Amino acid sequence: MTVTYSSKVANATFFGFHRLLLKWRGSIYKLLYREFIVFAVLYTAISLVYRLLLTGAQKRYFEKLSIYCDRYAEQIPVTFVLGFYVTLVVNRWWNQFVNLPWPDRLMFLISSSVHGSDEHGRLLRRTLMRYVNLTSLLIFRSVSTAVYKRFPTMDHVVEAGFMTTDERKLFNHLKSPHLKYWVPFIWFGNLATKARNEGRIRDSVDLQSLMTEMNRYRSWCSLLFGYDWVGIPLVYTQVVTLAVYTFFFACLIGRQFLDPTKGYAGHDLDLYIPIFTLLQFFFYAGWLKVAEQLINPFGEDDDDFETNWCIDRNLQVSLLAVDEMHMSLPKMKKDIYWDDSAARPPYTLAAADYCIPSFLGSTVQMGKQMPKNEWKMEDIKIPLPQPQFQCAKSDPGG
Repeated sequence: MTVTYSSKVANATFFGFHRLLLKWRGSIYKLLYREFIVFAVLYTAISLVYRLLLTGAQKRYFEKLSIYCDRYAEQIPVTFVLGFYVTLVVNRWWNQFVNLPWPDRLMFLISSSVHGSDEHGRLLRRTLMRYVNLTSLLIFRSVSTAVYKRFPTMDHVVEAGFMTTDERKLFNHLKSPHLKYWVPFIWFGNLATKARNEGRIRDSVDLQSLMTEMNRYRSWCSLLFGYDWVGIPLVYTQVVTLAVYTFFFACLIGRQFLDPTKGYAGHDLDLYIPIFTLLQFFFYAGWLKVAEQLINPFGEDDDDFETNWCIDRNLQVSLLAVDEMHMSLPKMKKDIYWDDSAARPPYTLAAADYCIPSFLGSTVQMGKQMPKNEWKMEDIKIPLPQPQFQCAKSDPGG
């Protein structure tokens, strides 16, 4: 389930983010602790071998190797490659979220455009809405592992009520090597046209609006399919991964604390624990883990999209809107501000500080500070307009 912490940072406070650092679920600690332990153990093992097991000549050779690795490891462009990659992944992740298929606009149109309070009208609206939800289910089932585990076969789709047995037979009868998520859209269009011919949809404009919104919904579904089909090029992912792990492999040797008595530059202290190297690993490897989690938001990570919840919510809300709420209106009454030309809702005591005067412009307060000046007509000199062009002298002989 997506980890939400917006209420924890609603107000900026002193050390406002420190409360978030202690969370485990969805945290960088949960993602990175295995790699961090492996790196720390390997570093400690190499350090113990250098200090306890190597002979004098072997130590001198290891020290030269350590200085060499430390010098040339900085030439690996980890920050540039990793920063651009994570930016690309985050933008791709957010675009997938904003293009999730939500049926709300379609259910509004179906509820208001497909008329009839009898059983056939109710059946029309519910069937149209069921086709919409069936399409999104087929898309989610093809891109989300969580949804596929819930609906592993089309039999499960039929048992869940998204498709009837007759529709399943017709669906299987259509032979196509491609994903057939578009088939319910064809059924939707044919049924909407039939409803227009029967007079259930009373205006061709309503039918056109319904088909236009249906095409918008289809675009969202096909976009998710496209994101799943064409990912970030594998070569780029490989380059970033190799750059990060090669850099820290070199750091295992290059960041060792060498014997201070040998006078190597930068090795005046022997602290045993490489604090800043561990921090660097935490930040860079954590950055890579962020990309690893967000590159496919339809998996089963803590912050991946709750596609199964989307399916449940969309089906429940859409059927409620086109069935029980069809032509259901509350009784109209006069509002409490009926005779009040300056309506203003009341404030509670807790919200009293948010009651502020209306903004009238940034220069309004200047009038309270400036001295009062009275107009004196005799002091006002109105300049006469100057001619813009000089008239040509008349030619007496012309």
